[in-house]
Amino acid sequence: MKQEVNQEIAKKQKALKVSIHEGAASSLSLSIGETYITPFALALKAQPFHIGIINSFSGLISPLAQFFGSKILEKYTRKKIVLFSALIQSLLWIPIVLLAFAFWKGMFQENAIYFLLIFYSLLSALGGLLYPAWFSWMGDLVPEKERGKYFGNRTRILSAVGLIGVLIGAFVLDAFKTRGLLLFGFASLFLAASLFRFVSYIILHKQYSPQFKLKKKYYFSLLDFLKRFDNFGKFAVYQALFNFVLMIASPFFAVYMLQELNFNYITFMIVTISSTIFYLLFVPLIGKFSDKYGNRLLLHTGAFLFSINPILWIFIKSPLLLILIPQMIVGLANAALVIGHINFTYGSVSKEHRAICTAYANILIGIGVFFGSLLGGLIINYAHPSFINTFVFVFLISAIGRFAVSFIFLKILKDEKKFPSLPPQHIHLFHPFKTIHSEIGWVKHVMFSNGK
Repeated sequence: MKQEVNQEIAKKQKALKVSIHEGAASSLSLSIGETYITPFALALKAQPFHIGIINSFSGLISPLAQFFGSKILEKYTRKKIVLFSALIQSLLWIPIVLLAFAFWKGMFQENAIYFLLIFYSLLSALGGLLYPAWFSWMGDLVPEKERGKYFGNRTRILSAVGLIGVLIGAFVLDAFKTRGLLLFGFASLFLAASLFRFVSYIILHKQYSPQFKLKKKYYFSLLDFLKRFDNFGKFAVYQALFNFVLMIASPFFAVYMLQELNFNYITFMIVTISSTIFYLLFVPLIGKFSDKYGNRLLLHTGAFLFSINPILWIFIKSPLLLILIPQMIVGLANAALVIGHINFTYGSVSKEHRAICTAYANILIGIGVFFGSLLGGLIINYAHPSFINTFVFVFLISAIGRFAVSFIFLKILKDEKKFPSLPPQHIHLFHPFKTIHSEIGWVKHVMFSNGK
């Protein structure tokens, strides 16, 4: 019996190492593929409204697919679901490569953006389909006490690899652009994205998957999920609303840099990836912090930093200052929210319900992403106030929304496990909404008590 347990532990440890190798290949596919979808759409003569549509549809379709991904766990193993989805994803990059050549030849000039929308949405749907199975699979591999450390380390390695991919992509695009062959540059990147996703598919075959079977009573409807409104249900609703206000602005930072600030592709990508560099620096610390002090404080910190970010973009135009201030803040915010989100989910949901609860949470998030991206695109396309730049207007709306949603929801979330409190001198640094709550509460008391 003891020997079997030791063999199982050894298999899981090996699987975790394989997962990092697979994730590196997948990260390269993502960084040289999906990272450049927005610039590719702009090269296809897309308007800001089209960018909003692409982000909104892909953001909604992915979580809807997650629901089906959680349902097919009844019939297929987690490994089969992940392998199938990864293989089809690698093949779906080929039509996007052909679309670049077709547009260069003068074909589908008016409809190219809609073909891109279809192909990219299918890619996102497959990513959603595999996610519940992958999330459940990884949850069974990583020891509970080491989740923060492992996912922090894995994310750091994958982000570093992705960073290299993004940099290579920027230089490739700039080289092709100077020769008047920009669309060929995009085609080469998307072909490479296809190849790296296929490599990740091959590596996934080698990863051990523990036995897993859903209990008959595991299922409950989305309506039941919302009615319960337990700790994770509140977290899911918060995530949906926060992503709604987040996506009012997020898809349009790229458009803002390329069209308003007139950055070339290299400058654009250096500014874009700088947040990833800071993210890499912060992730190991955040992972250890999560294991020691819990995840709720990380959610507070990440939300606060994301809330002030759009405001900084209003005043800062210099690439260097954008890197050193808002992008550094986003790097820390990303590290806090990514690790906090993963560990909060694992800690709040039982093993049997991980797949379906994650699917429902991401459906709600997808709805938020859909309407947020759509609203941001509509505002940029049709709302042109005379007193303010349209992009600045969108950034302000998003910032106000981020503060409001975080203020309302974060105070009602709690860690399922008890963690030691932070030393008093760190309270305001890692719990910034504590101060904001106190000040707003005081203002409300003054206003309403004087009115009686």
